Amino acid sequence: MEIIWVLIIFFLGLILIIKGGDIFVESAIWIAERTGISSGIIAATIISIATTLPEFFVSTVASNEGFSEMAVGNAIGSYICNIAFIMGLSSLIKPIKVKSNFFGIKGIMMILYLLIFFILSKGGIITYKEGYFLIGLITFFIMINILEHKKIDNKNKKIRKIPTRKKDVLVNLIKFIFGGLLIVFGAHILVDSGVKIANFLRIPKQIVSLTLLAVGTSLPELVTSLFAIFKEQQNISLGNILGSNILNVSIIIGASTLVSEQGLIITRQTMLLDIPMALFVALIFVISGIYREKIGRLTGFILLSSYIIYLLILF
Repeated sequence: MEIIWVLIIFFLGLILIIKGGDIFVESAIWIAERTGISSGIIAATIISIATTLPEFFVSTVASNEGFSEMAVGNAIGSYICNIAFIMGLSSLIKPIKVKSNFFGIKGIMMILYLLIFFILSKGGIITYKEGYFLIGLITFFIMINILEHKKIDNKNKKIRKIPTRKKDVLVNLIKFIFGGLLIVFGAHILVDSGVKIANFLRIPKQIVSLTLLAVGTSLPELVTSLFAIFKEQQNISLGNILGSNILNVSIIIGASTLVSEQGLIITRQTMLLDIPMALFVALIFVISGIYREKIGRLTGFILLSSYIIYLLILF
């Protein structure tokens, strides 16, 4: 009976994170629009950041509590899940056309950041200095987004002022804070119950983080991608996945390093299995998008099949 309660608590934490993320992103977009930020930058940054918040809080909480393998496993597991599971499933349902000229740049950046993480991990630990370096990499991603959307927004320089009531400002600020608190609280519940599940099933905590936690915290990206595809907004789906994965390697792993007591410990499995798998699916995804200008059903089948094989290897 104890494991049933642990699973219930685990899914409660998951619900809190997803609901908190939903409230947070809604209020964040409202605030961003009222402050005059372009719609393009909102789509490329706010949505990616908001959907990555569950991974951020789960990994940093895990690292702060001394579970480095869970922090890394969640970040890299989400990286793999975003491409192999979410993009694989989405493109099987409906092929995704690549319309953005910046897809190749961001795709190469996503792969390059993963390779940088791999090089830094060779010593078996990510130090505090290396953590700051990883966080600093986000600067280049922000610059690319600004360049991309300056090009788009040059076609429409008129900024429409939206009337704002003080009551609306207060409500959205409260929602912004409340959504963030739900995510933090849910993250604590998710990590604690995840550790208990690992102990009960007698499997490594890293396996739990690569599977249950990674898929659970990637649900916002899954929902966002599916809705975007059905609404013929493929670039939002692609941009969200690319942005989320860049954040996974830079901000999430970097921040997890800084909140740890002695730096982020990197396991042998991460080096020999998880990172190579992440690189494999990323290359298929990016190469297909650049050269075929779409993520077709065949690519989706390869990605999803790779993810299933990866899960079988883990267990």
